[in-house]
Amino acid sequence: MSLPPEKASELKQLIHQQLSKMDVHGRIREILAETIREELAPDQQQLSTEDLIKALRRRGIVDDVMKELNFVPDNVDQELPSSPKQPVCFTDRQSTLLKKSDGTRMADSTTMLSISDPVHMVLIKTDIFAETTLVASYFLEWRSVLGSENGVTNLTVELMGVGTESKVSVGILNIKLEMYPPLNQTLSQEVVNTQLALERQKTAEKERLFLVYAKQWWREYLQIRPSHNSRLVKIFAQDENGINRPVCSYVKPLRAGRLLDTPRQAARFVNVLGYERAPVIGGGGKQEQWCTLLAFLCRNKGDCEDHANLLCSLLLGYGLEAFVCVGTKAKGVPHAWVMTCGTDGTITFWESLTGHRYIHKPTNPDEPPAAEQPKPLYPYKTVGCVFNHQMFLGNCQPSDSVESCVFDLNDESKWKPMSEEAIKSVCAGATTSLPPFPLCASTIDASVTSNEIEMQLRLLVSEHRKDLGLTTVWEDQLSYLLSPALAAYEFERTTSISAGNEEFQDAIRRAVPDGHTFKGFPIHFVYRNARRAFATCLRSPFCEEIICCRGDQVRLAVRVRVFTYPESACAVWIMFACKYRSVL
Repeated sequence: MSLPPEKASELKQLIHQQLSKMDVHGRIREILAETIREELAPDQQQLSTEDLIKALRRRGIVDDVMKELNFVPDNVDQELPSSPKQPVCFTDRQSTLLKKSDGTRMADSTTMLSISDPVHMVLIKTDIFAETTLVASYFLEWRSVLGSENGVTNLTVELMGVGTESKVSVGILNIKLEMYPPLNQTLSQEVVNTQLALERQKTAEKERLFLVYAKQWWREYLQIRPSHNSRLVKIFAQDENGINRPVCSYVKPLRAGRLLDTPRQAARFVNVLGYERAPVIGGGGKQEQWCTLLAFLCRNKGDCEDHANLLCSLLLGYGLEAFVCVGTKAKGVPHAWVMTCGTDGTITFWESLTGHRYIHKPTNPDEPPAAEQPKPLYPYKTVGCVFNHQMFLGNCQPSDSVESCVFDLNDESKWKPMSEEAIKSVCAGATTSLPPFPLCASTIDASVTSNEIEMQLRLLVSEHRKDLGLTTVWEDQLSYLLSPALAAYEFERTTSISAGNEEFQDAIRRAVPDGHTFKGFPIHFVYRNARRAFATCLRSPFCEEIICCRGDQVRLAVRVRVFTYPESACAVWIMFACKYRSVL
């Protein structure tokens, strides 16, 4: 079979374009490196073409390419008009057969116009002490690029502040958007603008109808019992941009990939994210501000509601039936935590700020006073509502006390539900066309960071003791023996299981001679600022006693262990210790 030169050139170009779109070259490089690493003998330096083809066939690359290049009979005359007896030809499926992207091929412009998910941009300021501040959060409508002639457009957007400064401009951002690879056919700007205008009208109407429904639901809720007006039933909450959003929109199932293996490890990850209330200008109590998931993760700290929303999203990703609970703690302080409902009816509370778990066993108010009632271990006092990305339920039991609440969410005499269809209409988390964003792996080198903090602490201790007129002698072996204890502490925080303490105690007994005294003090932080951690340690009388130890043959030790989590969050364990000869 022979082709005219111009057709051969066109065929090569089509095949090259298709291979580029499928990133076949990159996949071949990966498989080549993997095959050389795993299959070649140490004395073999080169991989034959036959071996490479076999490796590509085993991994399905050849089959994928052949599927993309469609073979059709030569009954379509316009394909090869100069060769009427040509038996087969190649056609580019990208332009003729593909209508929607499946993750490996480019969608057409019409399909992309239907993707309404904006690009969420978060601006963070980081100071020299690695402290972060949320500066701006902006949702970019990117589809204007679909109407540009060359697939490139330039935008200028004004970034506004967050929280109490949401009406204050923080700067101008110039953005260049470019479609890559270029679209085969662009849309007219009029079509794009019309689509965006229709979507805005549709969204505004949905939000208006939901607000009308929410007001009606609230009136019905108050008619059940007038005292419900004092319960914490939170239907809307302001985000970082000062926009009122349904609370259900702050939660969406989130999968952690291979970065977090278990729900309890996910709870530990949320726990090590910093706790900080939204700043308040003047008095008047707590500032109302919930953060979107991306803004919270970029900032790496937030209020209890932010932690609860993230933990609930992660637990939903693990297939659990999880809800955010809104209520109060001791002294009536508003609080949010997470609840999971087991298939056997077990109700478990998850405290997102500490990682602790509590099993809920309701007390029976009809029991006689003499009957022994289970004493709750959790710190929660009242609960007004529970919600996730699909459901919202208000507590309509006679008492909102957590101790006596029955969490049978299917019993409408105890929990008044909102319409799931109404929630779905306004909560993008339940209807988004794209999967939730993945978590980012930590960029922190745990060993290097641990050594750096440890060296800084040694210097700070030595300087502090020098100011007190004391000499400092470090014992490296004793410092090393503290490592198992720090690992055991973190393991216990993650799994609630204590392990390894016996070996640690045995090693310390062997390292401390007869007639000597050993003292150790572990402490936990979620930041990596050594000077700040040292100042905190000195405020503890027991730790200060170790650092300023006086006596005969005093030997000091310090060990730092950094445990990394996604989004560059970390748990920092520090243990100061000393041993000295006891003098009566």
